Amino acid sequence: MNNRFFDIAFKEAQKAFELNEVPVGAVIVKDGKILAKAHNMKEKKNCSIYHAEIQVIQKATRKLNNWRLDGCELYVTLDPCPMCASAIKQSRIKCVYSALNNLDENNIKIIQKIFHKDKINPEVIFESNLDIVSSKEILNSFFKKQRNS
Repeated sequence: MNNRFFDIAFKEAQKAFELNEVPVGAVIVKDGKILAKAHNMKEKKNCSIYHAEIQVIQKATRKLNNWRLDGCELYVTLDPCPMCASAIKQSRIKCVYSALNNLDENNIKIIQKIFHKDKINPEVIFESNLDIVSSKEILNSFFKKQRNS
């Protein structure tokens, strides 16, 4: 795990914040080099699947010209939802480092089950709550702004 990549993920989350999107940012890294970075764009694109994780996976696969992201690591500012976890697993990302879990026990159980090794795909190594303060700060600011609008 590398805090420098979390810094970049939080810069992406800030971009989402400024676009009035839920501030989640993501970065995909391979061999210590950034392949792609992205942020939520659901509101801007008016599409429910435009999560930061989906966006960053699309960018990384285009860059590598391969849907298999073997050996890649994903840094994200909030635990992935089940849709994103499935995309991460299908793309064969090796590790996911999350700044904060979303406190939903069912989400946590589903994510762990998705990331578990199955007959087709390897296990996704998953670590969460790695930068709780930064993630709560930007999320709380966003939702406070939403309530005051």
